[in-house]
Order: sequence, then C-alpha cells, then structure tokens
Amino acid sequence: MSLSNNIKYKLSHLNVLEKIIAVNLVVYILAFFLKLNWFELPSSLGSFIAKPWALITYAFVHYDFFHILFNMLWLYVIGRMFLNLFSAKMALNIYFLGAISGGLLFMFCYTLFPTVFGANSNLVGASAAVRALLIFLCAYMPNQEVRFFVFNIKLWYVGLAIVVLDVFGVFTGISNPEIGNAGGNLAHLGGALLGYFYAKQLLKGDDIGKGFERLMDLVVNMFKFSKKGPLKTVHKNKSKVGGYTKADFNELNNQKKIDVILDKISKSGYDSLTADEKEFLFRAGK
Repeated sequence: MSLSNNIKYKLSHLNVLEKIIAVNLVVYILAFFLKLNWFELPSSLGSFIAKPWALITYAFVHYDFFHILFNMLWLYVIGRMFLNLFSAKMALNIYFLGAISGGLLFMFCYTLFPTVFGANSNLVGASAAVRALLIFLCAYMPNQEVRFFVFNIKLWYVGLAIVVLDVFGVFTGISNPEIGNAGGNLAHLGGALLGYFYAKQLLKGDDIGKGFERLMDLVVNMFKFSKKGPLKTVHKNKSKVGGYTKADFNELNNQKKIDVILDKISKSGYDSLTADEKEFLFRAGK
C-alpha cells in the first residue's frame, strides 16, 4: 500500500472528533505560512459583521504549541468517552454550538463592558467547544466516576473544578492582562453553559441540537452534486410494514435500549451496568 493510500485509509477510519483533531493540526501547520486573521473572532461586533464565519472558524485556529496540544488531548480523551455513549451527530452539535456560545459570550462581554475588558481583542482556539463536550458529560451523568491518578472522582466534581478555574481566570485576566486571559476564559464559560444546558434538556427528552443539525445538513446538501439518472420503475417493497423495514424496527429497539442504559448511568453511574449492558454499549458505540 502506497503512502497516500495508507493515509487515506487511516483518515477514513477516524471517528468524527478525531477528524476534527486532524483538521486542527492541518490549520496549525498552515498558520506557520499563512496569516489567518480572517479566521479569528474579533471582540468588536462591527468587525465581526465583516466576517461572520469567524464565529466557527476561530475554533480551528491555534498559534501556540501547548494551546493546541492540551486542547487536542482533551478532545481525544473526551471524544472516546462521548462516542461510546452518544451519536457522532450529537458530538458535532455540541462541539459547534459550544464554539458558537463561547464566541458569543466573548463578544457580548467585550461589547457591553469595554472599560472592564479593555481594548479590542481576537479569540482563537477550540477550548470553548471542548469545554462544551466535557461539561455535557459532567452534567448528564454527574455520578459517573473517572480515575484520577490513584483515586476515583465523580464527573460533577471535575466539571465544577474546571468552571471555578475559568471564573477565576476571567478575574485574573481583568486585573492583570499580561498574565491572564479574560477573553479566552469567557469563551470557556460560554461553552460550559451550552454543554450544561444541552445535557439538562436532553435528560428531559429534548435534544436542543436538532435544529442546528438540520441546518448543517441543509448546508452540506447544498454542496452535493448528484447526477440525475434515467427514470426507473419503482417496485413496492413487500418487506416493509407500515413504511418501515425490519432494519428500521431493529434500530428503533436498539435506540430505546441505549436510552434506558444511559438513564441508568445518569442515576447510578457506569459501574452499575451489567456485563451485557456494557457490551451492548460498546458495540453500539462502534
């Protein structure tokens, strides 16, 4: 297998969040050769109107090595846990809505309180999007325990600690801009708020990302070009019952089983699952 085919093969087998990591790495390399100012999110609403796409593209721009390193490490670890429980489309919904929420809170605060946050600034980095995924997990199954060095800790403790650090970071950045990063921490909090709200609504049975998902599907379909073939005779599929195939019924049953298991995790933690339930979740995640 040639090097190019090998790369194509590996890329085709990445999950959706690993593909986002790959895009971030490519953009990071491009930043060595190209100016990416038009992809950065400005704090000024006037400047933002000239480049509205920056509300999403800023989350793919990194200039500092340690900035992208820690963001991508977090995304990789969180992604493996998230995609073992939820769909790839939901991961994308939370990721992009987290980036948007973080960017909006950043611009909102800089516009309303210019004397507090100082002169105009630009926002870059995937931190808000990553925060959204992390806080979503912490809020959806708060009693789930994760290993932290030599002891276990519940996810809601992790989420609380991160939010407290971000709030502290905002005030540090305001009082001492040279060592702090108020704008970045504001974006973190915006992403965290989105993740928390998304999880709480999902627990009530309301997926708030469905509208955004339909919008993204519409945008993607606009760029798809399909050849119209000759007219074909359509035969009725006798294997369908009420418009559904056997595979459709199996998918619905599997989704109901996943919902029951996730509800059990949110109430009693992952360790409360039986071996069969853990195996089912693992296969569903694949």
